Parts: sequence; C-alpha cells; structure tokens
Amino acid sequence: MSRVSKPYEIVERALGLSRADGCVVIADEHSSANLRWAGSALTTNGVTRGRSLTVIATVDGAQGTASGVVSRSAVTADDLEPLVRAAEAAARAAGPAEDARPLVEGVPASPDFTDAPAETSSAVFADFAPALGEAFGRARAGGRELYGFANHELTSSYVGTSTGLRLRHDQPTGTLELNAKSPDRSRSAWAGRSTRDFKDVDPTALDAELAKRLGWAERRIELPAGRYETLLPPTAVADLLIYQLWSSAARDAVEGRTVFSKPGGGTRIGETLSPLPLTLRSDPDEPGLESAPFVIAHSSGDDASVFDNGLPLAPTDWVREGRLEHLVTTRHSAGLTGLPVAPGIGNLVLDGGGERSLEEMVAATGSGLLLTCLWYIREVDPATLLLTGLTRDGVYRVENGEVVGEVNNFRFNESPVDLLSRATEAGRTEKTLPREWSDYFTRAAMPSLRVPDFNMSSVSQGV
Repeated sequence: MSRVSKPYEIVERALGLSRADGCVVIADEHSSANLRWAGSALTTNGVTRGRSLTVIATVDGAQGTASGVVSRSAVTADDLEPLVRAAEAAARAAGPAEDARPLVEGVPASPDFTDAPAETSSAVFADFAPALGEAFGRARAGGRELYGFANHELTSSYVGTSTGLRLRHDQPTGTLELNAKSPDRSRSAWAGRSTRDFKDVDPTALDAELAKRLGWAERRIELPAGRYETLLPPTAVADLLIYQLWSSAARDAVEGRTVFSKPGGGTRIGETLSPLPLTLRSDPDEPGLESAPFVIAHSSGDDASVFDNGLPLAPTDWVREGRLEHLVTTRHSAGLTGLPVAPGIGNLVLDGGGERSLEEMVAATGSGLLLTCLWYIREVDPATLLLTGLTRDGVYRVENGEVVGEVNNFRFNESPVDLLSRATEAGRTEKTLPREWSDYFTRAAMPSLRVPDFNMSSVSQGV
C-alpha cells in the first residue's frame, strides 16, 4: 500500500477499507507549544506534534444497529486496516446501540478538507515572551516571584463518513496561568487567561494585578465558617456553571436524576431559575470563543452520540432571561424526551446585563468577601447539584468598599443552580479562564456575581 500521511487521505483510506454498514472516521492532528517558568525565570519550553484516529463502525442487525468505536494515536498507513477491522469487530460483538440513528448526511463539505493541518509553533509567543521577560523584571524589583506556564494548542479535526460528510475544523486553545508568591511563600496570588493566539494577553498587567493582591495579603484576618456576602469573579462563576452545563443532560432530567428533574415527572424547562435577567448560552461563532460548528463525538454518552457526528450546531440559550430554556440533547435523547435537539457546544457565556467591573462591585460592598478562584470541585448531591470545593490563592475581606486584608481559605458547599436564584447582582461579562476545568473547557465569558449568603461551610488550611 502506498504511504498515506495526510489527514484527509487517512480518512478516505479508512472509509475505503470499511466493510461495515456505516462508518465515521475522525482524524485529529494535534500540535502544542509551551513555556514554563519558576522564580521569575524561564525553566522549559517545547513544541509537540501528534495524531489520533477514531473509527466508528456501525452494523445493522435484526435487533437494531450496533456501533464499535476504536481510537488509536500515532496512526500510520500500515495501522489503518487493523484499526478499521477492530472497530467492525467491536460493533459485531456489541448489542444494539440505544442511541442508534441514521448517520448525518447532506452537510456541505468543508472547502479546506484536503488542506494540510494547521500547526502552532513557538512563534505564537513572539510578542508574549518579551512582555513576560518585562514582567519578570518588575516582579524581581518588587520583591515577588512569578511561577506559571503558557500553553497553546492547535487541533485540526477531519471528519469523514460513509454518508458523504467531509468536514474539517481547526481549534486553537491558549491558556496562561500566572502565580505570584512572596519570597517566604507565605502569600500567594493567581491569575489566568484564555486566548486563541496570545495577542490579547498582557503578562505585565497580570503581574500588576497580582502585586496588588499580595499587598492586600500583608494583613491577615481569621474568619470562622459561615454565610458571607461574596463576590465571585468570572473564573469562579465559570467553574460552577460549566459543571452545571455538564449536569444538564435532558435524558437524566426526564428520568428524575438531576436538579433539572421536575417533581412528579418531566423537566424544569420553562421554570425561572434566577430573578436576574441572566442568559446562559453557547454559540460556535461567539467572537473570541469560536468552537466547532458541528458535532465531533469520539464516544457516546448521556450528552453526546457518535451517530450525531457532523450534525450542524446553532446558537443555543440554556437559560434565557433567568428562565430554563434548553437541556442538552442528542437526536436520540431528543426523541426520548420530546425536547428539541440541542447538542453540547464548546463554549459557554453568561450575560446578565450588568456594566460594573469587579472593582466597581467591590467599591459598592459594605461588608463581604472577594474570592480569587475555586478548585477541587466535586459533586455531593446530583439531585440538587450540590457541589463542594475549596477557595484558593486569596480570599479577601471587603469593608466599606475597600479590601482590608486577606482571610483564611474555606471549603464551600453550594449548588450553582441555587446560586443563580440567590444572586443579587451580575457585573460586566468578560472572557475568563476557568481554573478547575482548564484542562477540559477553556472558552468561557462570565460576569462577576454578588451572592448575599455564600455558604463557607468550614475553614480550610489550603493556600
């Protein structure tokens, strides 16, 4: 067999080898570039390349259609036939797939399907690296140390199907995390940003922000557990609402297993979740947060189906003006629940109509807490979506519109759905990096939220 190396050629060759009744092939070409630093000095940098291939075979039987999914990395031309046969064998060995639907067809081909994959390189840091060096110098002069990393990934996904789909999407994903510490490591502050190309992030501005927070931490205030008026910055709001989105599969709600289940049966769609005019939405064409405009599903689950690969995505309001509008559905779960098809989308935006910055919200606070970020978030009760987790890298006391010191960290117990019902103010929406979920979900824009009685359930010794 002649050497097959280009992604679209691999997709075509795998489809040509298929003997199944239906076949979907997804070729993902990955590249990444990164910088890491510690003690205000670069430590490592590197560039990587990789390829993964997923073959989904469908086999029609007397009892229904079965699917078999096999994924491999570093696939070469010689690996293709064994991979296709393995997917077909998995389909024949499986029972009928509950989510089986005819494979998507009729979607116009991507004009760049046969083009070479997009690749990132260290050149993405051409403007960022000198600014980072300047931040290092300012940090040393100010008696603080900077730690962190910058990572840029570019994935070109090629989707081909036996029904004729030939689709391609290039997804850039950039993250910057910066941590400032006092020389004795007793004080720590964190900031993070998401970006597509590192042209819109300024490490010197982040360093200045962190320097201010380290200054706040020079005064230490011990507080007990309790309910406090709390300002949640965009990164913390994102972490909570991403978990809410992940927990909003329509089928689970209809079956009575989630916070979106209606007592007595059905879902809470149509109910008011917040008195504020909050709209939680996703849009593959959201400026600065662009994501795949069609379904790319490497496996099936409650909120995704391999049979939906290539299905076009449209802007979706999950919550509109405070009212629950949609739950996540595949074509299969939409049929089960009677709800419209609404697949998951790779970004999340919360609009609340607010204009105030976080600083302006602090200035309007009589007495309360200002958080930096959340981490180690875990689910306690799916029926209420009660989550627990920890605060990290700075909880600050606000009195009469000013930050007066840093307080101890806390463990919290809160449901994001319940928080929406109790929030009394939403600030200005801005792009943010969710800290807890940054390995999985980076494209978010959120406002700060004011919650009058955030539940700090116990004191934590974390930093």
